[in-house]
Formats: sequence, structure tokens, C-alpha cells
Amino acid sequence: MLAQHLQVTVTAAIAAGSALLFVYWFRYTCLLILSAKTAFDYAAKTAAANQLGFLEVQARLREGVSADLDVLHEALERDYSRLTYLLQNASQAGAEDSSIEVRMLEMYYRLTGVWYSVSRTFAPEAARRALEDMSSVVAHLANVMGERVACGAAAA
Repeated sequence: MLAQHLQVTVTAAIAAGSALLFVYWFRYTCLLILSAKTAFDYAAKTAAANQLGFLEVQARLREGVSADLDVLHEALERDYSRLTYLLQNASQAGAEDSSIEVRMLEMYYRLTGVWYSVSRTFAPEAARRALEDMSSVVAHLANVMGERVACGAAAA
């Protein structure tokens, strides 16, 4: 009986440790993807061409003034929806290179959005950091979209 209880406890500890390591790996990998710089940053051009507001959100978050975080979150959600639609329906030139990265970042965006929703009432600074991470994902997706458009224009 004691051996069986010990075996269940050890199995649960190993499973919990593995889950924590996976979460750490996933977050670290997403942050690594976001920190990679491309030869040309298409994010600003994509933002201007598609009327995206993530650059303004990033600026307001950097200023540190007490901004209405929910308004910034809504702006990021609009930009994210628009970009994911464009990425799914745009020319697929170069899509195979970034598909896994894009899927991982989409998942990271959603998980960070959940963290924002949970933390916005009791930890505004954590919510602000979540919005910063979300805006980084949107900027990266805008850059990916700009690269695809540029590759499509170069191929034509």
C-alpha cells in the first residue's frame, strides 16, 4: 500500500515537473522568436498599409503613463484578428519557413491574453507586461506579413 502511494506521488511529481519544464521551454522559445531581428523590419509598413494600431499601443505602454489597459487590449485584439486573417488568406510565398513559428506565437498570444484577463484587476503591472508581450507578437506577425508581401512582389 505504501509503495503504491509512493509510486503515485512520484509519478505525479514527474508529470508536474515535465509540465512546468514544457511551459518554460514554450515561453522561452516564443521570446527567442520574438527577439530575432530580420534584415528589414516590415512591421511599420504593414501597420500603415493596414491601419494597425500596435505601434501606438507599444508607444503608450513604453510611456508608462496610466493608460486604460482595456482600450489597448482591444486595439491589439483588432490588429491580431486582422493580421491572422491576412496571413491565412495572403500569398503563401515563404509561408513554409515561418508556419510553425507563427502557430507557436498565435498560441503564445492567446495564453498571454488569458494571463492579461486574469491579472488586470489584481496586478496591473503584470497586465501591462502581458500587453507588451502581446504587442510584440502582433509586431512580429506584421513583419511576417510584410515579408510575404515583399517576397510576392519580388517574385512577380
